[in-house]
Amino acid sequence: MARSDDLLVLVSALVLASCSPGPDKPQAQTAASPAPAPVAAAPAPTAATPAATAVPGPVAGTRITEAYARMLTRDAYFWAWPMANIYNKRLAFAKAPEPGLLGGVLPFAPPNRISMLTDYVDPAERAVACPNQDVVYGGGILALDQSPVVVQVPDFGNRFWVYQVVDLRTDSFADLGAMYGTQPGFYLLVGPDWKGDVPAGITKVFRSTTNTGFIGPRAFQDDTPEDKRAIQDVISQIDAYPLAEFDGRMKKHEWAKLPHFPQPEGGGAETKWVFPETFIDQLPLLLADAKPLPGEEPRYAALRELIDVAQKHPELKAAMADEARRADKELVAPLFEFRNFGVQLPYHWSTVDNGAAFGTDYFTRTAVGKSNILVNKPNETKYFYQDLDQDGQRLNSRNRYTVTFANGQVPPVKGFWSLTMYNQHHFFEPNAIKRYSVGTKNKDLHKAADGSITVYVQTDEPTDPAERANWLPSPKNEDFSLYVRAYWPEAAVTSGQWTPPAVVKRR
Repeated sequence: MARSDDLLVLVSALVLASCSPGPDKPQAQTAASPAPAPVAAAPAPTAATPAATAVPGPVAGTRITEAYARMLTRDAYFWAWPMANIYNKRLAFAKAPEPGLLGGVLPFAPPNRISMLTDYVDPAERAVACPNQDVVYGGGILALDQSPVVVQVPDFGNRFWVYQVVDLRTDSFADLGAMYGTQPGFYLLVGPDWKGDVPAGITKVFRSTTNTGFIGPRAFQDDTPEDKRAIQDVISQIDAYPLAEFDGRMKKHEWAKLPHFPQPEGGGAETKWVFPETFIDQLPLLLADAKPLPGEEPRYAALRELIDVAQKHPELKAAMADEARRADKELVAPLFEFRNFGVQLPYHWSTVDNGAAFGTDYFTRTAVGKSNILVNKPNETKYFYQDLDQDGQRLNSRNRYTVTFANGQVPPVKGFWSLTMYNQHHFFEPNAIKRYSVGTKNKDLHKAADGSITVYVQTDEPTDPAERANWLPSPKNEDFSLYVRAYWPEAAVTSGQWTPPAVVKRR
């Protein structure tokens, strides 16, 4: 396990070194020779400033109070929550005997491999909140300390596609997608310390700053039987595998024949991936996997002090576990609600402008991790979140709503757009027409005489044929959320010039 140095803050230093030129041998001066210019006196020597200064950090063995231990734990739990989420997915996926489907619905594969769906994700999926039914998904865990990973990119033609590749922090480290002009071929993902040889046939290497990560291919699919058949050939060539298996040839995988693995029974909420009671025990693994970002060295030193105290003082460790539970309830849980974070927009919509590029924005990183983890970068996909109607009231299926896109005012994209319905747990709620989103994939959306498109959000089926064509069923007897995706957004979306229209309660 990698070990970070003690607290060390590098202080930039300007080393002033002045030296006067050595005396030249005087030359004879003649009447024709001009007088030499005056020479300024050399400045007095100054003491050189050290290039780096070591700043003392925590001293091992120092006694700390319970209140201080709780404070550090609370901050650490919030900071590390997305990292623990991804790391525990790695531990779970390591149990997969081969690529398959967990519960018959979730891509599930051993580390450094992927599994692919062959159609939209099933509404029964409960492992990752806010799935969408616009793309065919794949997924897999990266363990780059075990091996570099080869990623296959087939020829998608005109079909929109993007591979999400993120590190333990959920920050993207590979640009693979239609918006990048990525060519078909083979790409290599490597860990922070890998120093091997890149074999011939690899187009580009992407280096992660952490050993653990996640890869999630996405390929757009129309909501038609024809496109569901047409996409199968290209999907069969999407793959990822350890470098040792690379032979320069495009492998094909019959994803429709994947084995199904049982999963434990769960409730309606997302699978629990972060565990407050074992957080302190897991924290050393997270610190070892993700080396500190610039400026994070003092944080890492303080957390190692916390770990040392927990190992030596059981009563303080128990207090830390209790505080982690409190932090989970009081700090993290409220961020499941979209209205509690993000950049605020007209009509109570919100968004984030740094998805998958969080860096040291720990608040947004954890908020996104809790509410809808594994988002793309904004230039790949822009997300807009909604919990409230135009009047600021919570969206609830007791009411009927409309969302009207004026003529020419659907999200401006080069890829596709969609408006998705999520139940109170940020998942799909089964409905009679099996519709969970509307957008580019729908070929039969009704346009009004003025060119506008109105989406009717309600539990009961509309009686008017035009409204029925644009019906987005809401779940029964509960709060719900709406969610706009703009894949490969135009500049009007990423700059904030375009924002979604109001969700209007029907009177």
